[in-house]
Amino acid sequence: MQETCPYYWQNHRKIIKRINMVRPPMTERQLWRKLKNESKRITWTRLENWALFGTPDLLGYTNNGTFFTVELKVTTLRNVNFVRFSPHQISFHIKHKKNTFVLVACTLDQGLVRLYPGKKILELVNLGLKLEPLACGLSSCARLLETL
Repeated sequence: MQETCPYYWQNHRKIIKRINMVRPPMTERQLWRKLKNESKRITWTRLENWALFGTPDLLGYTNNGTFFTVELKVTTLRNVNFVRFSPHQISFHIKHKKNTFVLVACTLDQGLVRLYPGKKILELVNLGLKLEPLACGLSSCARLLETL
């Protein structure tokens, strides 16, 4: 038993290291909470929709009377520059080009958040985070959304 224990722990550490490489720095739920706390002048509704695939995660309403949607995404260490979308999410943003956004939390810098317009979803799929965002940083993204 003592001979197998070091081998077990060595493999166990490798497995945990692999899991941590795939795990994002924050979850979409944590990103949502941070955005909600940062943007006090927006009324948010979290959309948990299992019936219509591709529906964005958030519905926002500004003091100006503007509705908009936000899709939350988080990159992983394995695919730092890659943002993963389902075909339904891509289709939604192609069909609804006005007032749709994608908010991406980047792994390279855990504090870095980028906001992209939904109408550029195909470019975001092809170029990843090399695409120029509308705003960088959570407070900048929140301010931009509050001005809609």
